[in-house]
Amino acid sequence: MRSHVISAGRMDAGAHPVAGAGTSRPRRWLADPRLYQIASLAGLLTYGTLSLGFDVTLERSLVILVTVLATQVLCSRLAGIPFETKSALISGLSLCLLFRSHLTGLAVVAGSLTIASKFVLRWNGKHVFNPTNLGLVAMMLASDQVWVSPGQWGSTALFGFLMVCLGGLVVYRAERSDVTWAFLASYLSLLFGRAAWLGDPLAIPLHQVSSGALLLFSFFMISDPKTTPDSRLGRVLFAMLVALGAGFVQFRFFRPNGLLWSLAVCSLLVPLIDRILPGRRYAWRPDSSRAGSSEKGNSHASAPDRLGMPGRLPALG
Repeated sequence: MRSHVISAGRMDAGAHPVAGAGTSRPRRWLADPRLYQIASLAGLLTYGTLSLGFDVTLERSLVILVTVLATQVLCSRLAGIPFETKSALISGLSLCLLFRSHLTGLAVVAGSLTIASKFVLRWNGKHVFNPTNLGLVAMMLASDQVWVSPGQWGSTALFGFLMVCLGGLVVYRAERSDVTWAFLASYLSLLFGRAAWLGDPLAIPLHQVSSGALLLFSFFMISDPKTTPDSRLGRVLFAMLVALGAGFVQFRFFRPNGLLWSLAVCSLLVPLIDRILPGRRYAWRPDSSRAGSSEKGNSHASAPDRLGMPGRLPALG
């Protein structure tokens, strides 16, 4: 008996502990911060549809969600990896909040393109583009029947506060608050600085920032850990470039949706930023149902253990 105890002790001392060992499977699943992101996006969509009169019907939202889930299933089978639900739901809910078109067929194409891009457009284990951002930009380029209304959610203080609180919760759990705050500081400085330089009244920049779409972009899209630089300095630089690009599109080309266009272009610079300013690759908490599986096509997870570098887990308390 004594020898067995000693042997077990030696084995424990020399073995590498398995992530999540000793934690129940439901508890590990609930610890996944993507669930909070799904709950936040679903809450925003429900509140907006029922109380704010979003110009998106329940039927259209169901079409988009069914499309992204079906595309995720198909692409997962073609890639030979397990089906991952949370990533597809995050992309689908984001499309429900931002994508607008009178044609249901275009909504189906947008959902399919968004999910398929995660499996095709990749570089060094990361996505080249934020999937939802790419889907929106590609559809706006392809058809004049697609648009994104940045002011569709109104500017009520209550809803804005709710957006900030929910978004703050998400980026805190995803440890990407640095890119969000850097972007907001840069973009707000640009708007208010331009107004001061031109002598515009304060009401103009205040109106420009009174947008639910801006908050959604800041807290839910640009903070995606799978498409932002790995290092903190790189993320701050990336956020500043996106803010400058958005201002250039808005005030030089006088086009709407400058945030989306700028993010799409600046995403091409992420591999270069990672090369110049390398950092530790981000990783969500291990998914209890996907332990050890490939994560290709999962826009909200990474596998640093397969890259030979430790993962930085979210601060979940």
